[in-house]
Amino acid sequence: MAKEKPNMNVVFVGHVDAGKSTIVGQLLFQLGNVPEQEMKKLREEAEKHGKAGFEFAYVMDKIKEERERGVTIDLAYRKIMTEKFQITIIDAPGHRDFVKNMITGASQADAAFLVIAAPAGVQPQTKEHLWLLRTMGVQNLCVAVSKMDSVDYDEGKFNKVKEDVSELIKTVGLDLSKVNFIACSGLQGDNVAKKSEKMAWYKGSTIIEQFDLFPQPELPTGLPMRMPVQDVYEITGIGTVPVGKIETGIMKMGQKVKVLPGRTGEGVDGEVKTIEMHHENLPEASAGDNVGINVRGVGKKDLARGDVICDAAQPIPVVEEFIAQVAIINHPTVLAKGYTPVFHIHTAQVPCQFIELIEQIDPKTGQVIKENPDFLKNGDVAKVRIKPAGNLCLETQKDNPFMSRFAVRDAGQTVAAGVCIEITKKK
Repeated sequence: MAKEKPNMNVVFVGHVDAGKSTIVGQLLFQLGNVPEQEMKKLREEAEKHGKAGFEFAYVMDKIKEERERGVTIDLAYRKIMTEKFQITIIDAPGHRDFVKNMITGASQADAAFLVIAAPAGVQPQTKEHLWLLRTMGVQNLCVAVSKMDSVDYDEGKFNKVKEDVSELIKTVGLDLSKVNFIACSGLQGDNVAKKSEKMAWYKGSTIIEQFDLFPQPELPTGLPMRMPVQDVYEITGIGTVPVGKIETGIMKMGQKVKVLPGRTGEGVDGEVKTIEMHHENLPEASAGDNVGINVRGVGKKDLARGDVICDAAQPIPVVEEFIAQVAIINHPTVLAKGYTPVFHIHTAQVPCQFIELIEQIDPKTGQVIKENPDFLKNGDVAKVRIKPAGNLCLETQKDNPFMSRFAVRDAGQTVAAGVCIEITKKK
């Protein structure tokens, strides 16, 4: 059997209706991953719902409710092969109430396409999406300017979006020189898997070519094994199957593991019985792989989304409190001591309280501007002390950057994003 191509997880993010699902569906269709029969069925279904043109989106939006609302709710995964990589595509929702799934998606991604519709241009959420990608450690970004068919393939419209997004990319602190912009149409299939005839002025790559322009992810296989649980399934004949992405390290059959924090905070011990990826049983899987596993000694009631399966010899800490560096992105007023929003950390969601604002930092230089500020407002960066109102597993950026990042959400929006720098473990 030939050596498998390296796996790369790529997330598609963007505002609701920007055309993400349509681009991904079109890509799968053009690459022959969706048979003509299935496409025909989806087309008929789309017309029946009065959603002609939504058939490509339906490829990714498998859930019935999503079809009727025409909105992506949950994360969907699909595989494609390019010249260099085996790509797992994560189609993340753009809809406000679904941002938490998007955070989970971004936290699993090596690279991202930010999809922006040419007619609508930059939306209020575009900045939030960029901040999240940056905080979640997604370094590699491409901007797909979609729905070019709706603006008559006009170069001026493309350049305007490019200019506006470039400004935002700079304010968020991502490296603009590494970001490509693609003019495309998911519905018409322009510059998705094939070069378009309709935009002679566009000299860049197609979506499919862009995958291979992203640098190969460096896999953190040398760090202790960590697998945050994304979902738990009960499968007949196998039993309890937690599913998720191995963030760091290598998981082997027969490995002794611990599920933390579990329901009690004490964790549950087990042993890896089987590891499955794309319906194949494997003797081992490593950082970057999305797997489903069965663990001897661990049942349905022992674990849930947000738990972390880790190497029993090097368990992840359960924290009493922690110090983090946070950037305030979108708070309606000001953030003061005592504030208790929900923290999204790997796949966990835990309410946490800001118990001390230690110092405000100049984001450009990293210098301290102010000790113990009274409050923080949008655009501020600060070092803060935080206490979880429940059991939470977390590591410092120094020990394991992949398990140290988080987003802070309140009342349906992302308020802040940050990274853990110091931990006080639970006794």
